[in-house]
Amino acid sequence: MKTHGKKYNEAAKNRTFGQAYQAKQALEIVKTSAFAKFDETVEAVVRLGVDPRHADQVVRGTVVLPEGTGSTVRVLVIAVGDKAREAEAAGADYVGAEFLQKIKDGWLEFDVLIATPDQMGQLGQLGRVLGPRGLMPNPKAGTVTFNVGQAVKETKAGKIEFRVDKGGNVHVPLGKVSFALDALERNFTAFMDTIIRSKPSAAKGVYVRSLSLSSTMGPGVAVDTTPYR
Repeated sequence: MKTHGKKYNEAAKNRTFGQAYQAKQALEIVKTSAFAKFDETVEAVVRLGVDPRHADQVVRGTVVLPEGTGSTVRVLVIAVGDKAREAEAAGADYVGAEFLQKIKDGWLEFDVLIATPDQMGQLGQLGRVLGPRGLMPNPKAGTVTFNVGQAVKETKAGKIEFRVDKGGNVHVPLGKVSFALDALERNFTAFMDTIIRSKPSAAKGVYVRSLSLSSTMGPGVAVDTTPYR
């Protein structure tokens, strides 16, 4: 049985185990329960009534969190010519096809990789390196595009990608515990609206099975799923 430290156990007293709260109240409990010395990330975990083994029940997508994530996102853009200059002007941290060789040599000092479609042939050779780390650009995520300027700006502004795992769960960051409660609530609402819109037509029964919020080190707080079913 997993045991927790004294600070965690004290924080857990802020919520009633087994009780599901309204989203705003749950977020408030998460904020007051955070005890680490760093600015913890507020995280959401949604368990969906889908079977990810079937392609028509895979839930994935992106959402721009209106209040951002609170984290600095390092963006690499693989593009050349005018598109490279567009990416630089939009604020990309690293730009250029020369970074393909650096990745081959083991360099991975970035969080999001955006590429123009004409560069995907070369990037495909790096699938074994990028794929397992969730860094391979994908058209559905908007990271394979000629509109690199917009993609960079959205990523820097708080765009996050989500994908259901093998257990039917979606994990996402919603911001930091230092965020105002209303800011966290707006991010949460934007995420849940996107999850609901992403419901596969092949999904049967209850779609949102469970939903919990927590900070990086803190206890999970169950959220009432009734509004999202």
